[in-house]
Amino acid sequence: MSTTSSHARAIDGCQPADATPVTLEADALESTSPEYLRDFKGELTAEGLVPAELTVEACFDEDCSLATQEEVDRIRGYVRAGSFLGVGTVTVAVDDVADPEKVRPALAACAERADREGLAFELEGPIAVGA
Repeated sequence: MSTTSSHARAIDGCQPADATPVTLEADALESTSPEYLRDFKGELTAEGLVPAELTVEACFDEDCSLATQEEVDRIRGYVRAGSFLGVGTVTVAVDDVADPEKVRPALAACAERADREGLAFELEGPIAVGA
């Protein structure tokens, strides 16, 4: 059995919803704890809003493995939050990169995590995964 045909049946059965998709800024979230996100998602739903994208500002301006790991852990937390909120895409806007060779594999791991969570992972800025 092909997964494509089952996806087509599911899509054919979709009904339009009266909800407005919104992009969330990661910095606007007070927390990434499940309790906070559950309440936040409930508020969005009550207002007729659907979180479609989560944007994260990131900076890797220190040539330090510990600083890189801290920033990647923060991004990974937002990937988890995005999955919990039901967004389709997590976009990471990278401002500055001191050592692209340290950052690429770390961001590739975040992209793999997003993929496992069923999210698209997009990078904006001076670095690309796999480049």
